[in-house]
Amino acid sequence: MSQAREKKAAPRKRAAAAGARGKPPGTRGKTVEADAPTPRRTADKSQRKDLLSRLAIEVRWRDLDTFNHVNNANYLTYMEEARVRWLQSLSGPWVDETSAPVLAAVQLNYRRPIEWPCAVVVELYVEKLGNSSLTLGHRIVADQDAGTVYCDGHSIMVWIDRQSGKPTPLPEPVRAACGG
Repeated sequence: MSQAREKKAAPRKRAAAAGARGKPPGTRGKTVEADAPTPRRTADKSQRKDLLSRLAIEVRWRDLDTFNHVNNANYLTYMEEARVRWLQSLSGPWVDETSAPVLAAVQLNYRRPIEWPCAVVVELYVEKLGNSSLTLGHRIVADQDAGTVYCDGHSIMVWIDRQSGKPTPLPEPVRAACGG
């Protein structure tokens, strides 16, 4: 390679090598700190008119990982508990021998770690009501401060025929509870 080409290629090689080592280009020999996630505070959605449920959960020691944070999988467990308790609170059947809900998708945004000891509240609200599906928005917030958001997102439940696996209409108690 000619000397001129080597000079042009040298910055790209250094940048590629620095990037491969996990450092941004041009930071050789410098300490670079990654942007720490900022705890996100959002407007208190617990006063939303589409709020379906608020379930308080005490964080258990066994929910923690080695960093004294609630393990990410337990966020999903907390949301599952809130969904099932909400469904059980309905004034009529939401599952029967012919149809039942399945969880089709879950989207979760981790906003800040939950540390022990702590009490949290899982909030559920209606995002979208379909013919055979329900999209539930969810948030896990601090028990004493609903403005402290640990996570948010949504889950999609679809009611299906147990034998065929095909979608069936939402049960009337579910539709009524969601204002549909």
